[in-house]
Amino acid sequence: MKTRHTVGLSILAGVVVGAAAVQALHAQATSPAYVVAEIDVTNLEPFDKEYVPPAAKAITDGGGKYIVRGGETAAFYGEPPKPRIAIMVFESMEKAKAAFNSSAYKEAKKVGDKYAKFRVYAVEGVSR
Repeated sequence: MKTRHTVGLSILAGVVVGAAAVQALHAQATSPAYVVAEIDVTNLEPFDKEYVPPAAKAITDGGGKYIVRGGETAAFYGEPPKPRIAIMVFESMEKAKAAFNSSAYKEAKKVGDKYAKFRVYAVEGVSR
């Protein structure tokens, strides 16, 4: 009888520990962050040549993934978007902030500012 109690308590303890671990993992789940860049390019050739490659590298090195780079836009309500749109997704808002605050991106942005006006913002997505 003593062995049965030991086995039963061990199973119960395993279930409790497993449930606690699952709860902890769910609590750690972060929401993705989407960064939207609306860009009004004033000088396309040097923008594409001098800004885009180092900026894109800084974003991808920071964990970002482009899901939109240019393409057709359509305004349904309100002001139309800028002529060029980029949307990136990051694992979390913290990673998005870190990528855009990195020295690599800041250096690229200095170049980009010569050839375009930017409106860039992040929004937290739905938890996965």
